[in-house]
Amino acid sequence: MSQTLDTPRTPAPAQAPLDAAALAALHGLSVSNARPSLPQYVRQLWARRHFITAFATAKLTAQYSQAKLGQLWQVMTPLLNAAVYYLIFGLLLGTSRGIDDFVPFLVTGVFVFTFTQSSVMAGTRAVSGNLGLVRALHFPRASLPIALCLQQLQQLLFSMAALAVILFCFGVPPTWSWFLVVPALALQFAFNTGLALVMARLGSKTPDLAQLMPFVMRTWMYASGVMFSIKQVLPEHGVPQFAKVLLECNPAAVYIDLVRYALIDSFDAGQLPYGVGAMWALALGWAVALCVGGFIYFWKAEETYGRG
Repeated sequence: MSQTLDTPRTPAPAQAPLDAAALAALHGLSVSNARPSLPQYVRQLWARRHFITAFATAKLTAQYSQAKLGQLWQVMTPLLNAAVYYLIFGLLLGTSRGIDDFVPFLVTGVFVFTFTQSSVMAGTRAVSGNLGLVRALHFPRASLPIALCLQQLQQLLFSMAALAVILFCFGVPPTWSWFLVVPALALQFAFNTGLALVMARLGSKTPDLAQLMPFVMRTWMYASGVMFSIKQVLPEHGVPQFAKVLLECNPAAVYIDLVRYALIDSFDAGQLPYGVGAMWALALGWAVALCVGGFIYFWKAEETYGRG
């Protein structure tokens, strides 16, 4: 019998394995935390506006939930700070000389600066202090610093109600100019939000920044005319012109001066370092620059937040 031998088959060439990007494209997959375009990011934030407001309200309610006096501390904390500053600067150091209605002047400065200070401090910890939420859920991370600034705005409303009572008790009657507080604080809120977004990105990479910021904010407060009038103090100390401009254009001082101008009759246009129109232009410029610039700066690192 003849034996039939099978002809050996040539093995098919091996296919190169697809890399992760090719496999994702083949199956229509995309990176879950990829940074969206700027217009799409804005739309995502708007879609989550109810979450932002609810988160802000919840944080405000829980802030003093363990204290016996509860939400009363929202007003007592800035009032006690103002009392301490009045004792040290008004009575001991005599910065009240030459300033009419010094108590309303001081309390207004403390309340307005505290708004910026609290927003910046909260923004610094917005991402690093909520890593569990950031890693568990997919949402635009800018929601966190914006919500925390909104929380500080809600707290400021309690302080402004107390400020109105203080003004009345010290003989400062309500006038139509009080309505100018609304646009002034709205511009300050935009400025605070932009600065909080910047600090949130920096704080997410450097958590130790939160330990440094109290010293930075305290220095900023002393340079913002909270306890004294910048316009009256500068000529007495022979401050160089460039430092004078920096102090007078300091955004915290600008917003404080505008609120004082709106609320206190004795704080007229002559107390402002520049004209009323120029002060409003400075306030608007700072608000737009920080709000837009800070938002873009935060958005550019969107995909990095929450990573190890």
